[in-house]
Amino acid sequence: MIASRYIFAFSLAVSCMGSVAAEDDKEEKGPDWNVETLTGDWSGTRSSLYEKGVEFGFTHKSDVLSNLSGGIKRGTVWMGNTEARVKLNLEKLLGWDVTSAYIQYHSQLGDKFNRDYVDSFVIVDNIESNNTDKLFQAWIQKGFIDDKLSVLFGLYAIDSEFYVNDTSSVFTQTPYGMANDLGQSGVNAPPIFPTGALALRLKYTTPGKNFYAQYALTDGVPGDPNNPNGTHIQLNKEDGTLSIVELGFTPQSDQQNKSEYFNKTAIGYWSYSTRFSDLDSLNPELHPSQGAYFLAERTLMNEKDHPEQGLAGFVRYGVASKDIHQSDWTGSLGLRYHGLIDGRDDDISAIGVTVSHASDTYQRLNNSLSSETSVEATYRMQVNPWFALQPTIQYVLHPNMNPAIQDSWIAGARVEINF
Repeated sequence: MIASRYIFAFSLAVSCMGSVAAEDDKEEKGPDWNVETLTGDWSGTRSSLYEKGVEFGFTHKSDVLSNLSGGIKRGTVWMGNTEARVKLNLEKLLGWDVTSAYIQYHSQLGDKFNRDYVDSFVIVDNIESNNTDKLFQAWIQKGFIDDKLSVLFGLYAIDSEFYVNDTSSVFTQTPYGMANDLGQSGVNAPPIFPTGALALRLKYTTPGKNFYAQYALTDGVPGDPNNPNGTHIQLNKEDGTLSIVELGFTPQSDQQNKSEYFNKTAIGYWSYSTRFSDLDSLNPELHPSQGAYFLAERTLMNEKDHPEQGLAGFVRYGVASKDIHQSDWTGSLGLRYHGLIDGRDDDISAIGVTVSHASDTYQRLNNSLSSETSVEATYRMQVNPWFALQPTIQYVLHPNMNPAIQDSWIAGARVEINF
């Protein structure tokens, strides 16, 4: 076991090294912190550090959600997420060619809305987790073969690169980040928010960047299941490993140089090396935990006079082992429009629907309904470059596939500040 104090010491050591700047343009000026952040350029300190290879980022999210009807009970709660990031360009700082590092630390506060008020299978707020602060990611990455191949090692979260698409990231429900078919797996969940795991990740991108293939091998049990507070890395033999591979097609276009452009199709497969008990405690058989997924996103329309605005859509579908998981498949689809309202060019409106299907074994053992359906409609108002206000309305049909829980209507809002 590597105690959290050693991880913290490692992060401090690495944070002194630098920041990941754009590797294809060493003369890049960097962000305009006076415009894009609340605290500005710190009297030129941020710009100076950026030139040396150090980039700091700080973000806070506050969510207020109210269960208006159904679920477990009515009520209103607050939840908060504060995050600190350090991007490191080790080529600038130490002369290490095409090498970067990254550190991400976060803190959670507030009540547990889904657990105490809704009890849906889909977590209705993607910052809900145990109240603690911890090191989430701390890795180093090296590029090879003209940066077509990259190798990453360290504390890592698979939902930073696998099973994700940009068009769905605006939603506040969880399945539009890491989908629940994979998110429900493992002893302590896979290495996704809020807990990363020690990992090795390989990624190869073809010339022209039209295709990519990536693979990650991670610790099979992120953190310490018996102690959710703080940062823990435990490499126990019985933990096993999680493997995930993804193949993607991301055709490039001249349109990308002048507009918002989405075009990605990917398939993936994941598997744990250890076997897991059957949902039926009377069945002694152990089963493999594995699954596969598909996702696609497209720009559907760009406004003629404002090509950076327009409509995009996505679809996602994944399956998981039916004998050990509550849900054997989940599917999501959605639409988002950038700049729907005249004069609000930076705002994003979106609607998404997710269906989570209960496995036959789970239905039989729990006398459950066959599925849960969740809907979210949201509007992200970019008040200024560093402040966003995002109201959301959600509806959950058959929460947790439980016939005893009434359908839930939820309303709330998120405030996001970039410091």
